[in-house]
Amino acid sequence: MSQQLARVAQYERDKEQQFAQAFRQAQAFVNQQRQKLANLEQYRLDYLKNIQQTGKAGVGAKHYHQHLSFVGKLDSACLQQNQHISQAVLAADQRKRQWLEQQRRCEAVETLLEKRRMEVARKEEKAEQDMLDEFATQAYYRRKNHAF
Repeated sequence: MSQQLARVAQYERDKEQQFAQAFRQAQAFVNQQRQKLANLEQYRLDYLKNIQQTGKAGVGAKHYHQHLSFVGKLDSACLQQNQHISQAVLAADQRKRQWLEQQRRCEAVETLLEKRRMEVARKEEKAEQDMLDEFATQAYYRRKNHAF
């Protein structure tokens, strides 16, 4: 019985490690998506600064509208990246909940396994004590019988 329980505990620990790995990967993906957004926003700012610099020298209306159109596309890309981040955060939160739930399962199985070990140890101690009591009783009767 305790071997089976030990196998279950190992299985649950392995599963917990898998969930922890999935959570770490999800967190890394969130961080990557945030970095992409930061890069995109920085590119947008640099592009706007560049427009300002070239605008001082004079820019035609056609080029100005092209620049504004491109900035609009960058804004859309930033919004889309924010949506990707939101989805990634939701997925990471789900992975975290799965991992924490699996940790609770592991703890429950480990607690049960420890109780089982203690129960077996108590039974062994009682059996040993009973055996010692039996030896002591037999020794007493032998001494008593030899005394007569």
